[in-house]
Amino acid sequence: MGQMKRIVFFTLALLVPLSTAVKAELPVKRVLTLEASKKIAAAAEAEAKKRGATVVIVVVDDGGHLLLLERLDDTQVASVEVGIGKARTAAIFRRPSKVFEDQVRNGRVAALALPGATPLQGGVPIVYEGKVIGAIGVSGNTPQEDEDIAKVGAASAAAAIAN
Repeated sequence: MGQMKRIVFFTLALLVPLSTAVKAELPVKRVLTLEASKKIAAAAEAEAKKRGATVVIVVVDDGGHLLLLERLDDTQVASVEVGIGKARTAAIFRRPSKVFEDQVRNGRVAALALPGATPLQGGVPIVYEGKVIGAIGVSGNTPQEDEDIAKVGAASAAAAIAN
């Protein structure tokens, strides 16, 4: 075997395991589909109607991008942007938007300067297999009622995804 052939052979022998090691490290990312988003929103809508609540229901992906928005009849228009903000906050910060409202209430006004944060209760992450895959935001009624409705939607995620 010539010198050049040995160099090529050993180079290839070193590169093949390296390329498979890189591929093995790539994570698998679950994404929230439109179909699952519709089911999550439907669960929240059923809860809102049961309570007689007029709200906006927003479902976003893990980057805070809009997947679905419903404005129930007679819901104030201002709740559209607020609902989007709550959902986006819960998605991109991977925690309920209430966390930021509580921080502001407790004197940490610097939370108001967080890019992309809407520090209002009612945004809840949607978690599947231990990962945040999106969020739901609800706006239009009291902060607690908005969050309670959002929690019902978020809690339906596993069943929505399985079906």
